[in-house]
Amino acid sequence: MALLANTTILLAKELRTEYRSRELMTTTVVFILLIFMLFSITFHPTTTESQQFGPGLLWVAFLFAASLMLQPCFLREQTNDTLSALRLSISDPFAIFFAKLAANTLFLLLTELFMLPFFAGFFNVRVLEVLPQLFLVFFLGSLGIAIPGTAFSAISAQARMRELMLPLLLLPVLTPILIATTDVTAGLLGPQPSLNLAGLGIMMAFDVVFLTALWLFGEYLLEE
Repeated sequence: MALLANTTILLAKELRTEYRSRELMTTTVVFILLIFMLFSITFHPTTTESQQFGPGLLWVAFLFAASLMLQPCFLREQTNDTLSALRLSISDPFAIFFAKLAANTLFLLLTELFMLPFFAGFFNVRVLEVLPQLFLVFFLGSLGIAIPGTAFSAISAQARMRELMLPLLLLPVLTPILIATTDVTAGLLGPQPSLNLAGLGIMMAFDVVFLTALWLFGEYLLEE
């Protein structure tokens, strides 16, 4: 109960901070929209071409946008040594990770859902028929990106080359879930939409494994 109470309070803080600044989502939305426009103008995609390379482009755009969104996750807490104050004010240090993980997942998911109509329009892809399945894929994919992203953000925030550290740590780790999400999304956007249960299982397993690892070792990542 203490974990949930602390997480709720910290999550509310994260949401208020983003609501006041509107920094993270605005930056990522503009970045993704620019990628969609450039590729749409360059390739003039037909329906067949969009079904082939559209899912890969979609998740590459989400990945690089997520790296922009995750970078300042713990940098904010470096000012005035806020992280130490947070650790002293709560009973369970994992609540800090849990709140930031929930906020990052929510921000990523909202950004993806907001950009989905633009993707469908630019690349002539039908998404309404498989929208519930896509929402599930987006949620599992966002969670899979946010879990190691939040952990590595805590590590890179204390490094000298923090802008370079996060992508170097994050991209190799995310390779399995990116392959799975792209494969599942391609199946949903294909000529005969179908949900790839094997890929969905890989996504779930990835989320469970890394969430467990974060729960076990998260407290050590907060050490100076």
